[in-house]
Amino acid sequence: MINRQAILKKLTILSKEFPVITLLGPRQVGKTTLVQQFTAKKRKDVVHLDMERLADRNRLADPEIFFEANRNKIVVIDEVQLMPHLFSVLRPEVDALRKNGRFILTGSASPELVKGVSESLAGRIAYIDVPPISILEATEASIVQSKHWFRGGFPLALTAKQNEGYARWAENFVRSYVERDLSVLFGTGISAQLARNFWSMVSVSNGNIWNAESMARSLGVSGPTINRYLDFMEGAFLIRRLPAWYVNAQKRLVKAPKVYVRDSGLLHYLNNVADPRSMAGHPIVGSSWEGYVIEEICKQLPYHIKPYFYRTHHGAEVDLVLVKGIAPVTCIEIKHSLNPTLTEGFYNCIEDLKTKHNFVIYPGEDTYKNAHGVEITPLINFLDKFLKQFAK
Repeated sequence: MINRQAILKKLTILSKEFPVITLLGPRQVGKTTLVQQFTAKKRKDVVHLDMERLADRNRLADPEIFFEANRNKIVVIDEVQLMPHLFSVLRPEVDALRKNGRFILTGSASPELVKGVSESLAGRIAYIDVPPISILEATEASIVQSKHWFRGGFPLALTAKQNEGYARWAENFVRSYVERDLSVLFGTGISAQLARNFWSMVSVSNGNIWNAESMARSLGVSGPTINRYLDFMEGAFLIRRLPAWYVNAQKRLVKAPKVYVRDSGLLHYLNNVADPRSMAGHPIVGSSWEGYVIEEICKQLPYHIKPYFYRTHHGAEVDLVLVKGIAPVTCIEIKHSLNPTLTEGFYNCIEDLKTKHNFVIYPGEDTYKNAHGVEITPLINFLDKFLKQFAK
């Protein structure tokens, strides 16, 4: 089993500070396993309910009585978004007995998008993001970066014995999402064929500036429909919308976001990349590496550092800008080349944003500075060393 101690540590801390803790992440990412590891160390009784099981849903037919009868236990509720009315019951129950660590919830959809969630648990609830396995976690488990990049971080895909097993997992994951899960998660009818076509089109244009009208014309639907699909896919933690940085800008800048498929393994499956050897000559390789690096950095960012990209209307661009408050702290260019070269536009962006620490992340092994003082570094070295230095 791959060690996910950082998430377990966060769960331990928050369980001493909040009555309700919710683990949020895509399906099959290991949320339930993490909760089981956490509760196994507790001396309290635990009652575990899965809202996908009819028998457990029936046990919550009268949630007020159930919660009152189990006040001395830790109550775990999996896939809580399937019964959104529970949030309105939890608030008075928490207020009746304010005890930290009483409820542990898991969810596969952003609460803001779940139909029927109207009750706020502000001040009573803490959220923990559970992304797919990171490169740092994979490396600790002796999984090499090339394998992690190709297969992505979903546990069953990453640990499959053969690439064929990873591909079968990905096919069934995608099929389950487009045929059933998106509608179930968000309580709305979504065309399976349109969802599949949408996901495929996003994967082909991975890392491009979002253009809803162009995408809508290609799929034969309206702009609002496409934006709603994007909201759902982002709310299911499958797509990342990377915003543009334009605060205090003196130049004309691109303000539309970029859109990425968050998991590189799903991206490769959707683009029909059969095996790691096929990556080198595939048209998606550059944007795949870019998205992979961005996602791995985002998994490690503290809450006060936010990711953006920066692009002027004259074409000068930085792939990733990390911002603290309203101050950019670093510009990061991502190059899938063992001998990366930088354009004048990159240096213009550094001058615009006035960042002192700037990097190129590449798939090589050495770390060195170029003639302009830009650090050229592998991804793992950046995460282990440099990110910790300026993210304090």
